Amino acid sequence: MHDFDVLVVGSGPGGQKAAIAAAKLGRRAAVIERQHMVGGVCINTGTVPSKTLREAVLYLTGLSQREVYGQSYRLKDDITVADLTARTQHVIGREVDVVRSQLARNRVRLLTGTARFHDPNTLTVTDPAGRESKVTAENIIIAAGTRPARPASVDFDERTIIDSDGIINLEKVPNSMVVVGAGVIGIEYASMFAALGTKVTVVERRDRMLEFCDLEIVEALKYHLRDLAVTFRFSEAVAAVERHTRGAIAVLESGKRIAADTVMYSAGRHGMATELELENAGLAADDRGRIKVDPQFRTTVPHIYAVGDVIGFPALASTSMEQGRLAAHHACGEPVRAMPELQPIGIYTIPEISFIGRTEDELTRDKVPFEVGISRYRELARGQISGDSYGMLKLLVAPDTGRLLGVHIFGTGATELVHIGQAVMGCLGTVDYLVDAVFNYPTLAEAYKVAALDAMNKMRHIARLRD
Repeated sequence: MHDFDVLVVGSGPGGQKAAIAAAKLGRRAAVIERQHMVGGVCINTGTVPSKTLREAVLYLTGLSQREVYGQSYRLKDDITVADLTARTQHVIGREVDVVRSQLARNRVRLLTGTARFHDPNTLTVTDPAGRESKVTAENIIIAAGTRPARPASVDFDERTIIDSDGIINLEKVPNSMVVVGAGVIGIEYASMFAALGTKVTVVERRDRMLEFCDLEIVEALKYHLRDLAVTFRFSEAVAAVERHTRGAIAVLESGKRIAADTVMYSAGRHGMATELELENAGLAADDRGRIKVDPQFRTTVPHIYAVGDVIGFPALASTSMEQGRLAAHHACGEPVRAMPELQPIGIYTIPEISFIGRTEDELTRDKVPFEVGISRYRELARGQISGDSYGMLKLLVAPDTGRLLGVHIFGTGATELVHIGQAVMGCLGTVDYLVDAVFNYPTLAEAYKVAALDAMNKMRHIARLRD
């Protein structure tokens, strides 16, 4: 007889939903989590604090209101780290309470400590006092998450040279910053600090940023960030970082030297699986600490599952939650539908980017015909009211069927608006639905109707020429 039916390692989005799903199915469930990390990286150092920081930046700088009140408008002239972190710490505290309450309400045991495998059904838990205990389970779900990848050649000091986890612990808002890596995390923080007035330089080894996004949307973001004095160094790499008393100098492989108060590395993330002594369970992680799973999120050991960032792409809180739920159902032998292939991506830059479906480049590469419908926020009453003159929504439509192939949004509320397109695509709806639908006025959601009419008019024009 095992101690638990389902034992989950990690209480982030994937682990939390896995444990609660198992409990709701009537199984004895428990979660192992480190002290002061309830809610995982998502709540404590990653998604929640970074998005809260973004909201604080937007509010205190008055950036989103400058179209209305003038470019010199600011809610607070001298913004301090204390101003930014006050709300962050409040939200983290509330979210941790929510997670604890949900686990307790569903009778999920919370075991505090670090975990490592003793054998395929047993984990050794080391509590904060260093005491060890063993706990067994019929099924184990690994949701251990990730940590920022740190190049061995870089001497991180948590003050001048930091990673994304160190951002929320800065003593003051830096006057200048070098961001190494133009991935999602790097660009999100680059945009936040640029909005605060920090002179930001982004160094990226590749020749463009966010290559999985629609090129036109990325170009719009790049233009907006350059307007906030962000400098981009593409096809460049940092060879070394020199730390000095009053800052640092990033030395590029090309020989360029960039001085900054702070250098932030955003070089991807490394899975925490390597700390679990997987070999004792007959498992192994790859060189980035990630675990390979099948479509049911099973590892090569059938009763051990893995979900969330520790299994790699897409490594989003949203997908991790669903992976956790599905893994728990499978572990408990309960029927469940597979995760849909269509999943939205949200990037919390300033302004936001969000999309679902395919990009123009992908469709062109695969020789799939498409028509484009575009709506610009400046043409919407709500865009003028909100002071957003740069936002846009793009629909990619199949000319023969009218089906939506992709929805790409840049601007205020993009991560919320994308779900309208997701619902239409998920229900196999067509552009006709958006043309005929009545949207509240004035709203940003009305952009769907404008973009749908744009695409429809282009397709109608081609049809007339053919007649």
